[in-house]
Amino acid sequence: MDRFPINARRAAIFLGILVLILMVIDFNSRVEELDRLKKQEGVLSVQATQVTQTQAALQTQVAYAGSDSAVEDWARGEGHEVQPGDQPVVPIGKPGATPIQNRDPTPTPTQISNWQVWWNLFFGQ
Repeated sequence: MDRFPINARRAAIFLGILVLILMVIDFNSRVEELDRLKKQEGVLSVQATQVTQTQAALQTQVAYAGSDSAVEDWARGEGHEVQPGDQPVVPIGKPGATPIQNRDPTPTPTQISNWQVWWNLFFGQ
């Protein structure tokens, strides 16, 4: 009558297969997590390298900004300073010449008909 009697051997085999399936599932999830972490490690490695390079460049700029050559470059370029013994040159125009004036041409207004004004008002650009 009992075609499939439940005995300890069959229960142990079934339990073993179930444990094996659970172990494979857990192993698969761990491998996926490892892959994700390796990708993240690669991205973070690139970012760390960029930050290190930026820090080195900024340290170089700070060292230059505190040096005497930076002060001299600014004084001669933007500060318009001269050293003793220099001959300062100030450009001036020719005597009697009229100074050049840069005039922007004034735009001429264009006449628009009333219907165009209303059209632009309702369906403006």
